[in-house]
Amino acid sequence: MSYTLAGQTLRSRFFLGTAAYPSPLILQQTIAAAGSELVTVSLRRQLQPGNLPSDFYRIIQHSGARLLPNTAGCRTAREAITLAHMARELFNTHWIKLEVVGDDYTLQPDPVELLEATRQLLADGFEVFPYCTDDLVSCQRLVDAGCKVLMPWGAPIGSGQGLLNPWALRTLRARLPDVFLVVDAGIGTPAHAVQAMELGFDAVLLNSAVAHSPDPVRMAQAFRLAIESGRLAWEAGIMPCQPMAVATTPVTGNPLLL
Repeated sequence: MSYTLAGQTLRSRFFLGTAAYPSPLILQQTIAAAGSELVTVSLRRQLQPGNLPSDFYRIIQHSGARLLPNTAGCRTAREAITLAHMARELFNTHWIKLEVVGDDYTLQPDPVELLEATRQLLADGFEVFPYCTDDLVSCQRLVDAGCKVLMPWGAPIGSGQGLLNPWALRTLRARLPDVFLVVDAGIGTPAHAVQAMELGFDAVLLNSAVAHSPDPVRMAQAFRLAIESGRLAWEAGIMPCQPMAVATTPVTGNPLLL
């Protein structure tokens, strides 16, 4: 079923990163297997010698996916703002995945610098997709600033630990019902993706779990099916957990044959 994201109609809820694939061909095949309609790319990576934006564009154009540049590697709001403007000129898009890292060990977002950069980029006409923690107050500040999309982490980037704090993510979904929520970072297995979607999140963004697999194409297929399954479960309605057994077949009022 289709949905609208920042004015664009999409069907896939599987957003895919594009780093660390064995080859451009494997990346192209992986995007196709994932069915992804939105892929991310680091502008810093594209600016490295030998990484020509035109090469990446050819892969994206062939896949039909929309490009979401990110500001990975930035440590200050000023740095992220500058990189975002460069990305808009280079890739001809006003969408930006905003990353401002505050800790080198966990790569945890800096909530103060992130909010400052968000406010400025929104004023500059960007559609900002901020990578943030699962802290409700920090997320609410981003929404109050004008964000329609949030990308809270499940665990530190590339750790593969899954959803470390499902309670916090469930709280975000309950308290921010009109915000498009994407679990970004920490996903390691398709089961983690199912869990995120069953919590009511709108999409999952991941990179390492697919790119580092010995078979990225088949792993992308697995994640695609997992994300579709989790979304269907959420839409269908998941039975509540209970602290006691409940008989599947009630016997009250029925004769017992001995």
